[in-house]
Amino acid sequence: MKKNRLEAFSDGMFAIIMTIMVLDIKAPHGINFKDLSSTLPTMLCYLQSFWFVGNYWSTHHHILHTVKRVTGTILVANLNLLFWLSLIPFVTGWVSESDFAPDPVIVYAIALLLPGFAWTILQKIIEKHNTWDDNMKVVMKRQEIKAYIS
Repeated sequence: MKKNRLEAFSDGMFAIIMTIMVLDIKAPHGINFKDLSSTLPTMLCYLQSFWFVGNYWSTHHHILHTVKRVTGTILVANLNLLFWLSLIPFVTGWVSESDFAPDPVIVYAIALLLPGFAWTILQKIIEKHNTWDDNMKVVMKRQEIKAYIS
């Protein structure tokens, strides 16, 4: 498979995930600016989720530029990442609909954690199947350190 097919499919999935989240936001039932205040918690939850998925899209874009050869293992690892990210709209909606009740917030936190594991798997598989030069290894090591610090 050519790399551009993997990029196109992944970009499409990211777009769908981010679009589904915005479709869950309901318009307020009033006509005044104060009526928007009831949507603030939902908007903040959406903003956080959008930013989260957007960051994955950006880093995914950059790591795919290092890929010279797409293997079946890379495809499966990529699907694994996209699967976990595809759950973000569901849990975002659940948290905002439940007024941030504890159980939905716990599930939301877990749903934000699981793509991190999938990302690590994808990154290691890409590194294994595509030789990185020394400069790229330094950059990726720096990214790992930043991720652990923040």
